[in-house]
Amino acid sequence: MITLRIGGVPEHFNYPWYLTLKNKEYQPHNINFRWQDFPGGTGQMCTALRNADVDIAIILTEGIIKDIGEGNPSKIVQTFVKSPLIWGIHVASNSSFTKIEELEHATIAISRFGSGSHLMAIVNAHNNGWDIDKLNFKVVGDLQGGIDALTTRKADYFMWEHFTTKPLVDNQTFRRIDDCPTPWPCFVIAVRNEILEKHPKEIQSVLEIINQKTSDFKQIENIDVVLSKRYEQQLADVQKWLSLTEWESNYPISKEQIDEIQNKMLLFNVIENKVDAKKFIKNMYI
Repeated sequence: MITLRIGGVPEHFNYPWYLTLKNKEYQPHNINFRWQDFPGGTGQMCTALRNADVDIAIILTEGIIKDIGEGNPSKIVQTFVKSPLIWGIHVASNSSFTKIEELEHATIAISRFGSGSHLMAIVNAHNNGWDIDKLNFKVVGDLQGGIDALTTRKADYFMWEHFTTKPLVDNQTFRRIDDCPTPWPCFVIAVRNEILEKHPKEIQSVLEIINQKTSDFKQIENIDVVLSKRYEQQLADVQKWLSLTEWESNYPISKEQIDEIQNKMLLFNVIENKVDAKKFIKNMYI
C-alpha cells in the first residue's frame, strides 16, 4: 500500500474528497490517502508541492499555472471545478470605502504572493483600468489574517471566495463592495512529477474515484443541508452555490485551454512570459 498526501482549502468545493475518504474508497486500490487542510490557500500549497510536503493539491488554476511556469515540479492532471470562482471584494464593515473605484490606491490584504487573493487582485485592478505597478499589498497569511488586517485597519480590502466569506458579511465583520469572477475554470488537480512517474496507476485510480463522486454529488440526498451545517452557511447560500458550481469529471485539461488561460494571464500582467503548454499537463487518460 502506498501513501498519497493531498491538500486543499477547507471549503465546500472539496467536500467530495471528504466523502471518498470517509467511505475508504481508496483502500481497495492499495492507497493510504491522507488529506491536509491548507487555510493559507494556493500560495501555501504551491510551496508544499515544491517541498514535497504533499503529493497532490486541489489548487487554483491561475496560481499553479504561474508557479509551474516558474519551476514548480508538478503537472496538472485535470480540471477539478470548471465553473469560475467568485471572489468577493471585502472591506471592514465600518470602512469608509463604499465603491470599487475608491479602492484604486488602497492597501490590499493577500494571503501570500502568488496566491489567488494576490493574483485576482491584479485581475480586478486590470478590469478597473488601474496601474498594476502601483498596487499596495499586505501579506496576512490566510482568511483569519484578512479578518484581522481589515478590522485593525492594517489593510483596506481583501478578496476571498464569495460564499466562504458570506457568514462574515452576514455578521458584519466584512462588507462586500463587489464580486470578481475568475475568467477561467477555478480549481485543478496538480500532482508532483515524481509521483506521476512512480505511481501513475494509483493517480489514475484517484481520479476515477473522485470523478465518480463529483458526477453524482448534486444528487446526494440533502447535500445542501449537510453543507450548510458543516460550513456554517445559510441554506439559501449553499443552494445558490450549488447551482453555480460545476465539477469536471470527463476529460483532462487541454493544451488549448492552458494557452488560452496563459494568454489571459499575460493580458492581466499576472505572468510575464508564456510557457509551452506541454510543461503544465499530464494526460492520465491515455
